[in-house]
Amino acid sequence: MPKKIEARQSAIHGNGVFATEAIAKGERVIRYKGLLRTHAEVDAVYADEADTGHTFLFTLNDKYVIDANVDGNDARWINHSCDPNCEATWLEDGKKKRKDRIYIEAMRDIAAGEELTYNYGIVLHEPHTAKLKKLWACRCGSKHCTGTMLQPKPPAKKR
Repeated sequence: MPKKIEARQSAIHGNGVFATEAIAKGERVIRYKGLLRTHAEVDAVYADEADTGHTFLFTLNDKYVIDANVDGNDARWINHSCDPNCEATWLEDGKKKRKDRIYIEAMRDIAAGEELTYNYGIVLHEPHTAKLKKLWACRCGSKHCTGTMLQPKPPAKKR
């Protein structure tokens, strides 16, 4: 996978990732890397940290989380957008959950110089209070911006 991206300052938030060359729709841009931890390990490591609305944790599957705070690559700097040009795709190993992978792929053609973004898809099971919406505020600037990185709650399951 030739590197067609670079991390640098973003107008959206902090660091961002930008195309240094044109990227074609469907192209795999980068794998999301970091230390593989169980959900329990993540809870134990980050339990005492104040919630800042800033995270480098990516849920890989029901057993593991990728912690890009440790050994993370440039994928951790890709910002959220309500109108993204990329998406996260899962590649399941089928046998060992620890071998599953997450890649960031282009949803459309991306021009050189354009910032890469994807929808973080953050789902909280607790009520979306004004405080949480502010904590997880979106700064993407899209005309389709919802103002929050939080996704609508899935409908309750019928019994």
